[in-house]
Amino acid sequence: MTNKTSNTIPVYKTFILNQEWHSRIVGFIIGIFMIIIYLWMASGFISLMLNLYHSYPDQWAHGAEMMIKDIVIILASLELIRVFQAYLFMGRVKVTFILDVALVVLIGELISLWYREYNMNEVFMSSFVISVLVVLRIITIKFSPDCNDVSAEEGTL
Repeated sequence: MTNKTSNTIPVYKTFILNQEWHSRIVGFIIGIFMIIIYLWMASGFISLMLNLYHSYPDQWAHGAEMMIKDIVIILASLELIRVFQAYLFMGRVKVTFILDVALVVLIGELISLWYREYNMNEVFMSSFVISVLVVLRIITIKFSPDCNDVSAEEGTL
């Protein structure tokens, strides 16, 4: 397969397409996902404003509940966009980004329990999972391979 006299490392084809085409196709698909999420966020923001306008005089509490839920969904969408951008920029996704998305979604679920009849088991389970994710987030930052870059940006933990 390789010449015995040369010191080159053999290159094996690992994709159906070559790596350049594979990167372009994945980038195109992620770009489409990002556009869809941006449109979804814009429609959510418009819906948020309309719900606030229609609920102001009579049903302010219900409007505030819907506003909080919509804002948490928009924040989760922003975190998802951040994951996609990191993948396009670095070619990989950091575990901290995925933990951030999970934390935002679960905190939103915990907030939504406030506005409906909830079981204390659900609250304790959500709080436990959020606590575990926070600990995992701290561990991933602390023991990250590029720990020096993160600690300089975010401060030491």
